[in-house]
Amino acid sequence: MGIELIVLDVDGTLTDGKITYTQNGDEIKSFSVKDGLAIASWIKLGKQVAIITGRTSKIVERRANELGIQHFYQGIHNKQEVLENLLSELNLTMENVASAGDDLNDYTMLNASKLSYVPADASPHVKAIADEVLSAKGGDAAIREMIEKLIVLENLEEEYLALWQ
Repeated sequence: MGIELIVLDVDGTLTDGKITYTQNGDEIKSFSVKDGLAIASWIKLGKQVAIITGRTSKIVERRANELGIQHFYQGIHNKQEVLENLLSELNLTMENVASAGDDLNDYTMLNASKLSYVPADASPHVKAIADEVLSAKGGDAAIREMIEKLIVLENLEEEYLALWQ
């Protein structure tokens, strides 16, 4: 059994890390459609996705629901602890996990995962421990890049392409 679960941070990973507030106090975030297509494809391949984020946002909850992400955790301070509990539920180990994050609050989770990926604009501290620094910046299809690398590593290219043929 290879990578069965990808774990994603949000701000700076699925988004560019910017938070915009309107005059009415509404929060605005932008997500890459390319990331979304790759995440949905990963799920269609029978794999799992978790979002573990330090902030709480209805926008992120909506995006997770749109993509069919079943494991969604907000307002988390200890991401590794949440991940370990999820792995216990799913009967998986860290050997089955690829994670993506961009900053210090992702450090222990990235370090514990079998494979760890960080966007090009991640903190130098997490770049230093990552298995791979992606060429894309957070929010600019970095997760698409990660998933397509995993598809190749897991020898799933035919099945991945067959989803769309």
